[in-house]
Amino acid sequence: AGNRGGAPLKMFAGLPELGISNGEDLKETLTNCTEPLKAIDQFQMENGILLPTLQSALPFLDLHGTPRLEFHQSVFDELREKLMERVATIAEGKDEDRYVKLEELLEKSFPLVKMPSIQPIVMQVLKHLPKVPEKKLKQVMADKELYKVCAVEVKRQIWQDNQALFGDEVSPLLKQYIVEKEAALFSSDLSILHNFFSPSPKTRRQGEVVLKLTQMIGKNVKLYDMVLQFLRTLFLRTRNVHYCTLRAELLMSLHDLDISEICSVDPCHKFSWCLDACIREKFVDAKRARELQGFLDGVKKGQEQVLGDLSMILCDPFACNTLVLSTVRNLQELLSQDALPRDSPELLLLLRMLSLGQGAWDMIDSQVFKEPRMDLEVVTRFLPAMMSIVVDDYTFTVEQKLPSEEKTSLTYPTTLPETFSRYIQENRVACEIGLYYVLHIAKQRNKNALQRLLPALVDTYNDMAFGDIFLHLLTGHLTLLSDEFGSKQGGEFCTAVFDNFLLTSFSSKENVHRHCLRLLNHLHQKVLVSYMETLMKTLEPPKQSSESVKELYTLLKEKLEASKKSPPEPEEAPSLDLGLHPVTVPSTPSTPTTPLRERMDAPATREQQQQSRSHGDRPQALCHKD
Repeated sequence: AGNRGGAPLKMFAGLPELGISNGEDLKETLTNCTEPLKAIDQFQMENGILLPTLQSALPFLDLHGTPRLEFHQSVFDELREKLMERVATIAEGKDEDRYVKLEELLEKSFPLVKMPSIQPIVMQVLKHLPKVPEKKLKQVMADKELYKVCAVEVKRQIWQDNQALFGDEVSPLLKQYIVEKEAALFSSDLSILHNFFSPSPKTRRQGEVVLKLTQMIGKNVKLYDMVLQFLRTLFLRTRNVHYCTLRAELLMSLHDLDISEICSVDPCHKFSWCLDACIREKFVDAKRARELQGFLDGVKKGQEQVLGDLSMILCDPFACNTLVLSTVRNLQELLSQDALPRDSPELLLLLRMLSLGQGAWDMIDSQVFKEPRMDLEVVTRFLPAMMSIVVDDYTFTVEQKLPSEEKTSLTYPTTLPETFSRYIQENRVACEIGLYYVLHIAKQRNKNALQRLLPALVDTYNDMAFGDIFLHLLTGHLTLLSDEFGSKQGGEFCTAVFDNFLLTSFSSKENVHRHCLRLLNHLHQKVLVSYMETLMKTLEPPKQSSESVKELYTLLKEKLEASKKSPPEPEEAPSLDLGLHPVTVPSTPSTPTTPLRERMDAPATREQQQQSRSHGDRPQALCHKD
């Protein structure tokens, strides 16, 4: 009884309201009594467990040295667990008056909510009440300690009428989400197989922030609408497209949990569901294209505001990535069929959705919910110009395969169609497609086409070529051409990648500086030594640079110093590089060729090496000379 456990007396403040004596009562009794031992016995009798048969058993516990407090505590803990189980059973039952019973229990127990031993019971009752009395909610909200420990089911009832409080809870999660996305774009791991877009939609929805937000919302439509409003507001304020990703992920997370209360009222649900399947496959097939078009065409008059949310979902980089990859694939199919872009309904739909997604910010900002008019010249002029670049490349590749007596003096084109250059500067949809075509040729290891196209990316619509998403993908794709940075024509390729593109804006855009250093940290052993020394001087961070840039530069410097100190491999040891790209001096002047031509020449090169060995030449010396 009383304060024997060392707990503050205020913890028992609620007992008198329930007609139960507390430490203050015991203190008063002992102060005013003449026989303290009798008073204590009387207090124990009145306030102990009211079970007559127990009284005779208590002396046996005394004989065993078991304190009364320990005994009462064990019984109390057992009863508390039983009561909490009973509360859950009542709440999950089907009795019509089950919530009346819980409310009665809440009235009896709530005065003891500050008592640590009783608090779990009160919180259990609050958790299972679909509508907690307003007075009790206000008491919980006013007490920081109670608010902190109450279940999310109770907090939802508080949040739905307190948007500011809900915003305070959600804000750190939204910041964490953006930090995680941006960190992924600057990952030190450069790979075409494991990049920003590699995780499947389902995997992404298992992220900590999405799971927490989903739990906070539960089945509460009002809270869901609040989160969407937060995302729209932040997207407008920052133009950060990752908020669009979260909007789509949140809806599909609720879909995974079969929260029909929300999915059935979100007009974007079926559209997102279909698009999510396309993102998973990284392609929009003909069947799903028809479904998506049906949703867009089905927006009724008076409900145009839905276009605002649809545009946000299409502005999600994962959706945009899928749409543009599908566009490039569609163009390849048209080329093989000798067909024009204007003849493909699937292509026109992809461009329509790209245009709607790219216009998301303008639409939400202006509150004019109307599909942006697509520039038809993108279809009739830009895409044919881009296809002509493909034809140029294909023609040159075929010409290089011909026997020497049938070859012409055809050289690889160095200029681009004026229409192509103009549209990637003036039209955001055209620019997005142009950038992904550059990624496509990098994936094909087409060095010639890259050297032709990269200088044109210096001037693009809204500097999209210097955005983190494109640079993240480009640096990953360039790892496929790592050998080109150190080959005989490596100077030309390094110049195209760095001097003619990346270094044109690194001093004014710190993110470009970071991506340059990311790439070099991965490729420093491949880049020509002389060129690497020049790059290190150029990329040295100024004092005002962020810690991220300075750390990357320091790391690169350490790697270069370590590679200088490490002993060279024995000459007899087989070189991995030697087998992949043997270095020889060709007997006749060669023109730049595509990777296909280089692979065709490889066997002859190995023959020449064998011949040179038979004459006593040393291949290692050639490597050193190169």
